[in-house]
Amino acid sequence: MKMSRLVAFSSSLLLGAALALTGAGVANADSSVAAVDYVALGDSYSSGVGAGSYDGSSCKRSSRAYPALWAAANSPASFDFAACSGARTGDVTGGQLGRLNASTDLVSISIGGNDAGFADVMTTCVLQSEATCLNRVATARAYVDSTLPGRLDSVYTAIRSKAPSAQVVVLGYPRFYQLGGGCIAGLSEKERSAINGASDHLNTATAKRAADHGFTFGDVRATFTGHEICSGNAWLHSVNWLNIGESYHPTAAGQSGGYLPVLNSAL
Repeated sequence: MKMSRLVAFSSSLLLGAALALTGAGVANADSSVAAVDYVALGDSYSSGVGAGSYDGSSCKRSSRAYPALWAAANSPASFDFAACSGARTGDVTGGQLGRLNASTDLVSISIGGNDAGFADVMTTCVLQSEATCLNRVATARAYVDSTLPGRLDSVYTAIRSKAPSAQVVVLGYPRFYQLGGGCIAGLSEKERSAINGASDHLNTATAKRAADHGFTFGDVRATFTGHEICSGNAWLHSVNWLNIGESYHPTAAGQSGGYLPVLNSAL
């Protein structure tokens, strides 16, 4: 069965670590590492917006994004980088799933933030009043409750149909702010807390839908803890007036230190 490639790959990582610790040779390492067919789907958090080193396309796929970093480290048999900046659930089902087939072993995806109005929430909160910000956050939370679960179901069902043997890892989103941190201007603590709460709400809904489809949810909140905006060592861009599209996206360090370890752990 094709899925055994990924199982064997995971086993080979453990074996390699054991051999290194015991001083044994690794000449006979499992060749299944090179047999994994990997497809990376999703939105800007998977394409790598904010990390730089883009491919020149409108999707802004970065060589520093966690899917590209994983592929560079593991040399899979094939790597198809389909994630695209601005993608919503409908963009995945309508334009990205053609990369999947019965031979696909591994799929990663982050999706749902744009459906819930991530960009508009942050624009509203930066440019308008606290009350308007909190109302917009409440609207986003209501969407996550009422509409997003069905849209995630559509994406996840289609992924399983196209790639019946693949391990699917659904990556979540970090909290944006360290409360009580070092920011002396910008949003109020009440706004920051509400935005963090909305991120938690989105992650909870996404994890539930992923689990119901038998997928693995990769929660990045722990790896980003201590690296939020206002932390003094942020792995997320705050407002970037020189490149507004990178605002509130992971830096290269956020991709390598926040997302990549969670994907590795999921495997």
